[in-house]
Amino acid sequence: MGCLDKTFRNRIKTFFASLFYGIMEFTDKNKHLQDKIAVIPNNPGVYQYLDEKGIIIYVGKAKDLRKRVMSYFSKQQTGKLRVLVRRIHDIKFIVVDSETDALLLENNLIKKFQPRYNVLLKDDKTFPWICIKNEPFPRIFSTRNIIHDGSSYYGPYASVKMMNTLLDLIRQLYPVRSCSLNLKPQFIAQNKFKVCLEYHIGNCKGPCEGLQTEAEYENMIKHIREIIKGNIQMVIRQMKSLMMDFAEKMEFEKAQAIKEKIEILERYRSKSTIVSATVHDVDVFSLVDNGPSVFVNYLKVIEGAIVQSHSIELKRKLDESAQDLLTLAIIDIRNRLESSSNEIILPMKPSFELENVKLTIPQKGDKKHLLDLSERNARHFGMETEKRRSLIDPERHQKRILNQLMKDLRMPVAPKTIECFDNSNFQGDYPVAAMVQFVNAKPNKKGYRHYNIKTVEGPNDFASMEEIIYRRYKRLLDEEKPLPELIVIDGGKGQLSAAVKSLEKLDLRGKITIIGIAKRLEEIYFPGDSMPLYIDKRSESLKLIQQLRDEAHRFGITHHRKQFEKGVIKSELTAIDGVGYSTAQKLLWKFKSVKKISTTSLEELSSVIGKAKAEIVFQHFQQQ
Repeated sequence: MGCLDKTFRNRIKTFFASLFYGIMEFTDKNKHLQDKIAVIPNNPGVYQYLDEKGIIIYVGKAKDLRKRVMSYFSKQQTGKLRVLVRRIHDIKFIVVDSETDALLLENNLIKKFQPRYNVLLKDDKTFPWICIKNEPFPRIFSTRNIIHDGSSYYGPYASVKMMNTLLDLIRQLYPVRSCSLNLKPQFIAQNKFKVCLEYHIGNCKGPCEGLQTEAEYENMIKHIREIIKGNIQMVIRQMKSLMMDFAEKMEFEKAQAIKEKIEILERYRSKSTIVSATVHDVDVFSLVDNGPSVFVNYLKVIEGAIVQSHSIELKRKLDESAQDLLTLAIIDIRNRLESSSNEIILPMKPSFELENVKLTIPQKGDKKHLLDLSERNARHFGMETEKRRSLIDPERHQKRILNQLMKDLRMPVAPKTIECFDNSNFQGDYPVAAMVQFVNAKPNKKGYRHYNIKTVEGPNDFASMEEIIYRRYKRLLDEEKPLPELIVIDGGKGQLSAAVKSLEKLDLRGKITIIGIAKRLEEIYFPGDSMPLYIDKRSESLKLIQQLRDEAHRFGITHHRKQFEKGVIKSELTAIDGVGYSTAQKLLWKFKSVKKISTTSLEELSSVIGKAKAEIVFQHFQQQ
């Protein structure tokens, strides 16, 4: 016995020693972080959180670095943020001149380090560019590798098809060379080259033999640059002016050749989505929030035409707001696509301000139509993304929702089967209840049940709920059928307590997770807990619970109306001699209530149930 006491005492000593050193270690860590925060300035910049191994786990931007970093350690944070804060062992920061610089630096650091708790951004290397080579008689081609040799790069293009269409247009309009010869003036003068097949079929004017001057070639390149930038209308105006000059000089063949090029440009321009001639050089961003992800669409508009469109998906890591994710998308896309537009059209105010850029949130007009078009693109992109995923893994969506619900409600298992209850009555009369069943987050109509309340007198929702819960699960136990993993009660603490009483009678308390949802603030209540749980309004978990509640309410109301209608018909209208159930039902469908029927004229009654029956009903109410 003494040996056991000694062993127990040693274990107690070990426990308290480890607890003491753990507290000391935690205190030392906090002291270290507090010292770090104390020297952070109140300037714009970027902060980096590092774990115990020195790995960057989060990168963020701020207009005021100290204020932003302190907020992580002083505010009441969500579960995900608490996990991040617990892992922070060191803080680094970089001070910059402006908020715009902070946004760009954050974007680059996220791409470089790919921190665990940041929304991940794609690299630029996946997108192609159009290159105009820095050389005599420049070549024009597509590439994915940028070489800093003075060449001009346009893009990147999110759509390879759009880029190839543009290159085909350029080749139709201008005979630019496709060979890789070094066409320096001295080599051309030495007659080192001979024209190839491209010259003979009209795709090249033979600069390799000096048959085309460099000035003429550079004029073509100048037009091509404008076309790539989207300034097609300007090129058309210049061509029309040149065509008129040739026509005045009686050089009709040259004028005809230019006219054909103008027609090609007009056809290409007509294929672009023309939105408004009043909207010139703008970027349009829209966002569709889908809970765990947001889908962002970008439109590039030049001279009233959409010349580029790109959509991306951003997945939440730390419950980021829609404004934060929109900010991230704007900086990333404008940086990658090298947009320099001075105006951005947005659906909401972002969490930043760009220098020398006008931010517009339109309410009506052409710009609002543009924003709506962008939002439709984002929505379609989101639907296509989800459809592709469902084809690869048909149950992926349901699994994700159920796993999220399991985490939010702190359940031991994912709720494959969920049953939701709702009851209703009319001033205490015709009390009924309804139960709907969801399997794998989808309605299982075969599992729906209606209940007529049998043991409760008067309007008593709590007693009604206690009765139907007992009846439902007593029957499942008697028939040895599987029980659900989750029960949802439409109501607050009172209805939930009543339902728990029935589970206790059946010895099911603690074996099934049961919650109540209050309608006013969508609060989630647990048995014995006076403080409700508030699930994020964007959460798919809350949306599923709301869907269950609304479906139970709809199903219950439908049954209640039938019972109420039958009761009213039976008690008042069918009591009239000569009036049957069918006649009474027709009257109620038309006039909605017995009171309305009692004041209706004979002619109106006749139009619904015929003259003979109408006379009986009319005389009955006249005598009353």
